Amino acid sequence: MNKHLEKTVAGLPANIDALLVTNGRNQRWLTGFPFDDGYVFLTKKESYLLTDSRYIEAAEKEAKGVTVLQMTGKRSEMFADLCRQNGVKTVGFEDTWVTVAQLEGLKKTFEGFELLPVGRLLENLREYKDETEIDNIVCAQRIAEKAFEHILGYISPDRTEIDVALELEFFMRSHGAEGLAFQTISVSGSASALPHGVPRPVKLEKGFLTMDYGALYNGYCSDMTRTVVIGKADEDMKLLYNTVLNAQLTAEAAVKEGITGAELDKIARDIIDGTKYKGCFGHSLGHGVGMYIHEAPSVSAGGTTPLGKGHVITIEPGIYVKGKYGCRIEDMMAVRESGVELLTNCPKQLIEL
Repeated sequence: MNKHLEKTVAGLPANIDALLVTNGRNQRWLTGFPFDDGYVFLTKKESYLLTDSRYIEAAEKEAKGVTVLQMTGKRSEMFADLCRQNGVKTVGFEDTWVTVAQLEGLKKTFEGFELLPVGRLLENLREYKDETEIDNIVCAQRIAEKAFEHILGYISPDRTEIDVALELEFFMRSHGAEGLAFQTISVSGSASALPHGVPRPVKLEKGFLTMDYGALYNGYCSDMTRTVVIGKADEDMKLLYNTVLNAQLTAEAAVKEGITGAELDKIARDIIDGTKYKGCFGHSLGHGVGMYIHEAPSVSAGGTTPLGKGHVITIEPGIYVKGKYGCRIEDMMAVRESGVELLTNCPKQLIEL
């Protein structure tokens, strides 16, 4: 049994004898095997990965700490046998991820056994990353940083926003990323005022170009945003950019074990609201990052969880002037065993292209 399995079994409520895991990323976190067509079934005696003939050979080679079983015949009979072998009477299920229709199916599959919801049990366990997990996030981030260095030489007035997004994505995939952490944002000119704008098939507009993107590496996400200027920045643009940068650097300097997301959010927000851009920072300061691009803890006005060892967060203030332009700068930070670490290693000075 690997450490993630051990951590989960130890964390099972006393009234739950086994846990059925159906969410693909939680399955991967538990076993190291990337698949989403099957089950991971944990009991206090033994843990199993059940899948069909399409994945069985790969699972036998890659899954760690579990007994791999091929699903044949009726699933209800397979699970009934496993429950009897392990003295299981109650089975926990991931109610956060299970639809009403799926739950009705589970009731038939586990007829004769009691199904109990476990809420966000696995998400709460995954919130605190171990050092190997943080290293995976760092590897994803290094790929994204290389993409940024590359894209600076690619950008020209003849490129479109979609061109820039696709080039970032292609570069990351061809330099070690297994996929994208999320859909790439690449918006210029007046569209940069949209925090989550969609890349358009239009040539890059003069002014701010905001690129928010990330790589997926070994199941873990990176997240970074850089805003550059197409052409020359005027004094107002420089003021806006430097206000965002000041808010970000000040919040990053305050990151420490024990501080809450709400406290960090207030530090950055007070700086921006103390300028003529008051009210132009609409979203939260940041969020947790892991196997999902948005995870706990919250780095927002409602973020009450104190930062602790294993937390990986983003710090990403922004200013958005409706109909005109906007700017966001984003880094990732971690509270590691060795202390607080800035995971992003990428220039933040104003770049004019």
